[in-house]
Amino acid sequence: MEHSPKLAALVLTVAALSTGACAAPLDPEVEATDDAAPQAVQSHNALTSNALTSNALTAEALTSKALTSNALTAEALSDNPLTAEALRDPAARAVLRYIASCALPEGQRLTIALDGGELSFQGELGLAPRWGQEGGSCDGACRTWVSGCVLARVNYLGEKVRISLRGDRAELRTGKVERAEYPTREATYYGDIFAERPRYHACLPPGTSAIPRVCGPSLETCAIEVAGSCDSLCDAPNIDGSFPNCRGKIRGRSGELAVEKTPHPGSITVFLR
Repeated sequence: MEHSPKLAALVLTVAALSTGACAAPLDPEVEATDDAAPQAVQSHNALTSNALTSNALTAEALTSKALTSNALTAEALSDNPLTAEALRDPAARAVLRYIASCALPEGQRLTIALDGGELSFQGELGLAPRWGQEGGSCDGACRTWVSGCVLARVNYLGEKVRISLRGDRAELRTGKVERAEYPTREATYYGDIFAERPRYHACLPPGTSAIPRVCGPSLETCAIEVAGSCDSLCDAPNIDGSFPNCRGKIRGRSGELAVEKTPHPGSITVFLR
């Protein structure tokens, strides 16, 4: 499906982060982390499709130039007028909540002073830890992993569903117990949510033609473009069942869809109970 450039590159993440986010007086709806999770990769998700296509932010506020070229630290965000202004919007705070949860490691917290209060965003998966250090930035590898992580946490109804996130990263490794508890491969998610024209992709395992958790009753109206079968779009699956290096489909000048030449290393496969 086509996405307008004015759909804010990160607005797709506008939803309350249901795990790893800490509430501040400015953001009372944030919920606490579920301590029952045996591993960080068993993450809740509650990002709605409406939020995915929301236009609550401008592309200039939280795109690569304004956010990813600088460190994901309180100092860098406070010094950036576009980002600081955007964070007055609850939608923008939800965006940053998801990004921080995916990028920063567990135990690291991003706290920003704003309008006499504090906004606090907690790390969880640690897929881009250097971004959260002084002088850091989010390069291509960082962008692809954070994007895959955010897209994997979409939920059509905004309901909390515990999912197992797996991929070619030490932070996403799973043990036998988790793999036994989450045996059903749902889909693989990848793209670039930071791009001027964001790319939201998913591919399906063999024999699957729907993603009810993410897309609801129809793929035609799904906020994430389902590119096809993971077998044809990705490298061979890993031992944990995750598909690496997946490719999306882009529309050429003739209007026909073609498979991207460059894969997305940050492809993350979701498994359900």
